[in-house]
Amino acid sequence: MATPLARDHARLLELLTERSFERRRVVLSSGKESDFYIDCKRTALMAEGHFLIGRLLLDVILREASLAVGVGGLTLGADPLASAVSLTSYLAGSPIEAFIVRKEPKGHGTGQWIEGLAALGQHAPVAIVEDVVTTGGSTLKAIERAQAEGLNVLGAFALVDRLEGGREAVEAAGHRLFSLYTRKDFIP
Repeated sequence: MATPLARDHARLLELLTERSFERRRVVLSSGKESDFYIDCKRTALMAEGHFLIGRLLLDVILREASLAVGVGGLTLGADPLASAVSLTSYLAGSPIEAFIVRKEPKGHGTGQWIEGLAALGQHAPVAIVEDVVTTGGSTLKAIERAQAEGLNVLGAFALVDRLEGGREAVEAAGHRLFSLYTRKDFIP
């Protein structure tokens, strides 16, 4: 008999396949061409998708980065993921604060790179989340910015690893990357 998390994992894959995955030629933000596209925001912004993402990412974060007190990543892809994990953690009785890493510093006021930093404190252990990992560039940018702001990054957690070198790039930089799904889940 399947566990509730196994059922959630299967259901989230179903939603991602139906709502977020497209088999077509595209040029990715990395400049590379690909034969498929996956826009996880289409699923992450749905109530059910948000719920499932929160449960599943929280589960792996608690297993692999149990000391994390914050969760966030590079805007825009990571925003709904961090929100889902934070809300789910609160409902589970072990709150993890969400934060957002800007692509550029705030253009006015304090010029912040990270929103939500004040709730974390200096040297706070955090998890970086990412919707889709291709080359690892966005993940590494989020990790580097979080570290520059004094956060202790415990690992990176993605919905989908496209298996196009991103994991290797993140690991070569000395970080761990965990993903719920890979390209093989969509294109066997």
